Amino acid sequence: MINQDFIRQSGGLDAGMAKSKLIWRLIHTDPILLAGIILLCGFGLLVLYSASDRNDAVVQRQALTMVVGIVAMFIVAQFDVHFFRRWAPSMFAAGLGLLGLVLWMGVEEGGARSWLDLPGLPSFQPSELMKFVVPMLLAWYLASRPLPPGFKHLFWCGVMIAVPAGLIFVQNDTGTAIMVAMSGIFVVLLAGIRWKIVIVAFLALLLASPAAYIFLAQDHQKDRILAYINPYSDPTGYGYNIIQSQIAIGSGGLYGKGYTQGAQSHLDFIPESNTDFILAVLAEEFGLLGVLFLIALYLFVLMRSGYITFAAPDMFSRLLAGSITLTFFLYVFVNMGMVSGLLPVIGLPLPLISRGGTSIVTLFIGFGLLMSIHTRGRPTY
Repeated sequence: MINQDFIRQSGGLDAGMAKSKLIWRLIHTDPILLAGIILLCGFGLLVLYSASDRNDAVVQRQALTMVVGIVAMFIVAQFDVHFFRRWAPSMFAAGLGLLGLVLWMGVEEGGARSWLDLPGLPSFQPSELMKFVVPMLLAWYLASRPLPPGFKHLFWCGVMIAVPAGLIFVQNDTGTAIMVAMSGIFVVLLAGIRWKIVIVAFLALLLASPAAYIFLAQDHQKDRILAYINPYSDPTGYGYNIIQSQIAIGSGGLYGKGYTQGAQSHLDFIPESNTDFILAVLAEEFGLLGVLFLIALYLFVLMRSGYITFAAPDMFSRLLAGSITLTFFLYVFVNMGMVSGLLPVIGLPLPLISRGGTSIVTLFIGFGLLMSIHTRGRPTY
């Protein structure tokens, strides 16, 4: 019956194409989104090889992580997204428990105490998992209530966002805390919150920012803000990273210096060249054309994710897919902005390009959720 229904809905398509679409749908995979992801991964490994100074071990580990991520994506896609809807509160509670465990016995790496190293398990960041658990919980909460949400529901949404974001913030991982908070805020915005509330909240945040800088920001966070305002006020201190990054980007010109020929990266002028600042390596070696090619790949994935969001069959799926799409966009936008000096440096990797572990697997889990939503909705491509 399902074969006949699908082929009938395929209209005038020939039987071979209809059968191909049916196979992709039966394994709950969107071939268009998958193609964009694979292209990004391949280009990312190419750039990482140069950014890691031709270190085969780093590239092999990244490739293995991507394979694990792809397997996780396929596994997640096999579950109906409403399975995760039912378990959202339990997953949120478990996530909070893991964040609490990090505060007690977490391992510090890169200045942030955000890693768990449990016996028999590879080390991982529980905070990364909250990037889809928080929006999933908020989508679960809002999808069954009248929209746009009133003040009572907005209050509880604020609590659901603030608690995990606060626990991550005290781990000294500001970038991830901001992204977790934004993943939840995107759900609230997509639920149709009134613009008056958005404007008032934005103005309140703007007015509170000086107090946050004085009372909340740690020394290294203040240095990042000062570096954003004027990196040349301390070119060998807090301004060093962004200055070297801008030099690398500018020296690449239109066509770049050539693959593995970047002076800034291979002479170790660019800090974190294979993680946060890998875009500077790409720009120096591939030039503006290489950066535009990467942006085109990102736009391809984002447009497909946006289509899946608009075609989602119900409110929960639409809110969750929209948050995953916008969070992915924010990752790209913030990393490119901070590497070029347009935004403060907050320590966010470039998705599927920077070296990573838990962050990459988390991205693939998000893609798996998108595929689950798409292949169980309307059978259109």
